[in-house]
Amino acid sequence: QVQLVESGGGLVQAGGSLKLSCAVNGRTLSYYAMGWFRQAPGKEREFVCTITLSGATYYADSVKGRFTISRDNAVNTVYLRMNSLKPEDTAVYYCATKPYYSSNYVSTSQNDYDYWGQGTQVTVSS
Repeated sequence: QVQLVESGGGLVQAGGSLKLSCAVNGRTLSYYAMGWFRQAPGKEREFVCTITLSGATYYADSVKGRFTISRDNAVNTVYLRMNSLKPEDTAVYYCATKPYYSSNYVSTSQNDYDYWGQGTQVTVSS
């Protein structure tokens, strides 16, 4: 059974930084692409960034230059480093994994991801 567990969320002032972690159980991370999504109150869940199995990354324009996705295959964990946080980054952040057959392609649609974590809250105060 595949399980994804996010951690690292919290309350931070605008301009601050946070690093989220997503521990993957039940899949060998080196064979799969991973993504981060977020959902703000009253809004739909949106794409944040992704990393393919070959290490290619892609970011939403809203976070480009501020957020960095990375992976440590040795500990089966993917990370999201968030710098220069803004109040509009406030949301529940979710990590997700893609099926093996599509893991060398960039996907921004949540429909392309098959397993999800429970989410971690990030709140940025002004």
